[in-house]
Amino acid sequence: MGAKTVTAKTIENAKPQERPYKIGCGNRLLLVVTPEGGKYWRLKYRHNGKERGYSLGTYPAVSLALARQKAAEAAGLLRNGVDPADARREQQAETVAQGDTFKAIAEEWLGQQARKLSAATLSKARWVFNDLIYPSIGDRPIGELTAPELLKLLREIDDKGMHETAQRTRARISQVMRYAIATGRAERDPTQDLRGALTAPKPVHHAAITEPTKVGQLLLDIDAYSGEPSTQAALRLAPLLFVRPGELRAAEWSEIDLDAGEWRIPEERMKMKRRHIVPLSKQAVAILRELHRLTGRGKYVFPALGNSDRPMSENTINNALRRLGYAKTEMTGHGFRTMASTLLNEQDYSPDVIELQLAHLDRNKVRAAYNHSERLPQRRQMMQAYADYLDGLKAAAIAAEKKQRASGAQAAGGSCSKTASQVRAA
Repeated sequence: MGAKTVTAKTIENAKPQERPYKIGCGNRLLLVVTPEGGKYWRLKYRHNGKERGYSLGTYPAVSLALARQKAAEAAGLLRNGVDPADARREQQAETVAQGDTFKAIAEEWLGQQARKLSAATLSKARWVFNDLIYPSIGDRPIGELTAPELLKLLREIDDKGMHETAQRTRARISQVMRYAIATGRAERDPTQDLRGALTAPKPVHHAAITEPTKVGQLLLDIDAYSGEPSTQAALRLAPLLFVRPGELRAAEWSEIDLDAGEWRIPEERMKMKRRHIVPLSKQAVAILRELHRLTGRGKYVFPALGNSDRPMSENTINNALRRLGYAKTEMTGHGFRTMASTLLNEQDYSPDVIELQLAHLDRNKVRAAYNHSERLPQRRQMMQAYADYLDGLKAAAIAAEKKQRASGAQAAGGSCSKTASQVRAA
């Protein structure tokens, strides 16, 4: 196909093949089509007897007309004895001097996010930038970044089996690119061309006990926990409140109104960045009043051991479950949310009310606002009914243990067998 016959429609309709291939567009301009469907422009030329070349950007961010214009500008430089690549490097150096590198803009963006993100989220974000992104593209002018070079960076992560990290890295780059576009230092976000190019991470399934009989036994085992009183209180509250583990462990007394039976978690501590109201059942209030005698003088409901200025460790609840004999494939701190969702849905509570109490953001913002303001009475009723239901499951587990103990005593001629919770503790 001659260069003169290549049209915008030709470029648009170019389909990927098993191997990368090139379409000549005249004036030393080539379109490279990758097996993944990506399209990017290359300029190839000779200067002082040497083969040279560089990228002119990706399609469709750079149209055929714009690519031809850039190629014509390069041809003009060549006619005047100037190497286009040298001229480009000088221009990039000037951009770097002006502070428009990816790293400079990313740090600017991070500085603004510091007021919005939790300390843990900000720390993870800085690790992604410092360890994964900056070594490859930190010094690159942000407006010059292309989809192929970002794909190379991300595939190095993806090929190590770190699929979720690769996706998160792409998302962080995209956030910075969108900020650069908004502040007039970039024209387009090249990560948009990479959708579907990375391995999709497998969904994370948090192990949870949802069978009612086993739930009752778990609650009974929690009551028999012999570790730190504040840890046991957290274990007892986790099924009653079913908030995220990070929200529970960082709870502050100033957020809780025991007389009103309400816990209001501020938006900065919520994953979805919206204030969340947790109605407290009578059982939850009783546990918190008892705990207040131990930790009520400090900031945190569950302070770290030996340091009341910090909340308990993120591993405390999971470690306590292991101590009770529950493997990580059987039950986790996050699993109390799955437990509540499963049991409440089985009891035909409104899915909207359940999702609202789980603090899952409604995609319909109007509907979400309505739920937030109008469904609180229903949520209070549901939370109290659920606490009473859990008490019933625990009572059934106690009765089953008594029956098992009686049967064991008869079979052994009066000898007592261990309870299920004693066996787990052992």
